[in-house]
Amino acid sequence: MSIGARGIQHIGVSVPDLDKARSFYIDLLGAEEVGTPLEWQAPNPFIDAVVGLEGSAARQFMCRLGNAHIEVFEYLAPRSPDQDANQGVHTFGYTHFAVQVEDIQATYQRLLEAGIRVHTPPSMDGITVDEQGRKQGYAATYCRDFFGNVFEIMEIYSDDQIRPVWREGEGVIAPS
Repeated sequence: MSIGARGIQHIGVSVPDLDKARSFYIDLLGAEEVGTPLEWQAPNPFIDAVVGLEGSAARQFMCRLGNAHIEVFEYLAPRSPDQDANQGVHTFGYTHFAVQVEDIQATYQRLLEAGIRVHTPPSMDGITVDEQGRKQGYAATYCRDFFGNVFEIMEIYSDDQIRPVWREGEGVIAPS
């Protein structure tokens, strides 16, 4: 029997530098910061119990990117060991999030200019154009933010395997 989950409210990511993360999520990806940023210091027994850490202290902001929210934390205590910026996406646990873009080639170039590492240039072989000029299919590639966290960029049109979350002229579309 289902627990009754209705959707994903947000995805959380821990980073070593909140200001640099804000420049990635807000300035580069174009997310909109929402709500009031949080900050807490130890002792805070309630938050320690929620997050499962003793003596925690952190700064946080929440942002909305289209149809999803991302919560970004910098834990000041306990401080995390350095992250493996090359950790494989096959490692157990959450591996990446994907963002849909209008023009994957232009996005790819902009990410490179910003110093973002892209695993491989996107191939446009997966996008076809029919006789009426309508595009179908999708193109995608994996990238890493300033800290090594993996994200995927996708240009998506009508496709049976991958559903778009945004359409030109319609904006964000509800899942069907």
